[in-house]
Amino acid sequence: MENQATNDTKSPSQLIDERIEELGDWRGQMLSKMRKLIRQVNPEVVEEWKWRGTPVWSHNGMICTGETYKNIVKLTFAKGASLEDPSHLFNSSLDGNTRRAIDFHKDDVVDDEALKMLIHEAIDLNMSSRKTSRKV
Repeated sequence: MENQATNDTKSPSQLIDERIEELGDWRGQMLSKMRKLIRQVNPEVVEEWKWRGTPVWSHNGMICTGETYKNIVKLTFAKGASLEDPSHLFNSSLDGNTRRAIDFHKDDVVDDEALKMLIHEAIDLNMSSRKTSRKV
């Protein structure tokens, strides 16, 4: 387990900043870009740090996680299977009933506008799910 005492004193945003800095390569740059796009869509997005060091972005429920691996940066959308994806950004975890992911590789060009539309749709889905669950 990570140094829990140290992590308990830092905000999730600080921990994400540190992850980006410690990566120090294209993966840190890509994760930083994903974070920026998510914040552009909705500045009220909450940053969290879960599962032994995974950045998570939420707004009335989880939007997505930002995982980093040796050769990819993966954005996993919690309710991705319920989202429209007209630009076909999802390229990973396509068989599941709930999640969908986008694997970004080193030299990938990101379609910022299509990704922002997907993030916006995920937030809207969380908002509509929350309203539905309140009525029950």
